Amino acid sequence: MNGKAATRGEAHLSTRTRLERGRTALGPALELVHTGRAPTRAVLTAELGVTRATAGAVAAELEALGLISVDAKPSAAAGSQGRPSHRLSVAGAGPVALAAQVHADGFRAALVGLGGRIVATAPGCETIDADPAQVLGSVIEAGAQLLRETGRRCVGAGLAVPSAVAEPEGTALNPLHLAWPAGAQVREIFADCVRDAGIEGPAFTGNDVNLAALAEHRHGAGRGARDLLCVATGHRGVGGALVLDGRLHTGSSGLALEVGHLTVNPEGRPCYCGSRGCLDVETDPLAFLAAVGVEPSPEGLLVQARRLVAEEHADPAVRTAIEALIDRLGLGLAGLVNILNPDRIILGGLHRALLEADPERLRAVVADRSLWGRSGGVPILACTLDHNSLVGAAELAWQPVLDDPLGALG
Repeated sequence: MNGKAATRGEAHLSTRTRLERGRTALGPALELVHTGRAPTRAVLTAELGVTRATAGAVAAELEALGLISVDAKPSAAAGSQGRPSHRLSVAGAGPVALAAQVHADGFRAALVGLGGRIVATAPGCETIDADPAQVLGSVIEAGAQLLRETGRRCVGAGLAVPSAVAEPEGTALNPLHLAWPAGAQVREIFADCVRDAGIEGPAFTGNDVNLAALAEHRHGAGRGARDLLCVATGHRGVGGALVLDGRLHTGSSGLALEVGHLTVNPEGRPCYCGSRGCLDVETDPLAFLAAVGVEPSPEGLLVQARRLVAEEHADPAVRTAIEALIDRLGLGLAGLVNILNPDRIILGGLHRALLEADPERLRAVVADRSLWGRSGGVPILACTLDHNSLVGAAELAWQPVLDDPLGALG
């Protein structure tokens, strides 16, 4: 009798232990599916280091929360033997995060699901008001309209801005290419707008290039990199970001990697920071258009510059401008390689277009000017995600769910 009771107690303890382990594993499991690293239950089991039964329970719990889909009867690949493992994917009709981005040429709102999938977008105006509250109120209204139209549950909101965002205050210290005042309380204003619109969930704010790097590391060209350097130029200016062991390196107060203010042309243009010849004013779309000798058009600086690089490559003036900007960009990247020793570099915005126009020239400049470049080379790749800053803003809103799915949604 006592032996049977002990056996029942052990079985009960085992079940309870499996349940506790399963709940602890919910967040890590969701992140594995979210980033595409666990396409099957077998892979999930191995990655989590749990039993098949526990992995199955975890997958079932995430499916019940509406976060993932489990295909229990996937078709087997031709020539394979045995029963294929259950396939896991993010839920196509699951919750979304509201993502917002503000830049010099306008704003955009989007709904982004797990897996970095953009569900819907709403481009905004081309003129950015000098009042942050006015702009952020408009972009949140555009996002709220998308939520009404789709009927999706919202887990939270994230905002990408073209400025360093100081922590923990959430202030935009230097929105140089917007008419916003330095030190604008963007996180507080954004959170107020989200609350006033009746949108559920927390609100977050970050620098646009930081968020682009986060998105690319999880879903794009940066996947698998341990020390990832991202340098990008959007509509105006240049930004940089570093992802170390899967986490953004933002420094002691959120202000790390202001790479736009590396000097690459000492006799170059005056920079907004007070220096001269910085990457920020020597390799952005406005600098490219000036080097070509054309005036900005209504289509927007980034769109116009990309079009010229792609379609007018044979024009001598365009070709000369491409080479000049590549040389300046390469000089800046070489300095960053010497300091940071990344295992991969990804380029976005106009820099992506410059890389694609003449990859050998850019890689040669970096290799020639950097100690580590000469010793083996650092892969330099183009960013692959459309609207990666928006996807990164959504990642901020998704993070509490990835940390604790039951706590955030249960």
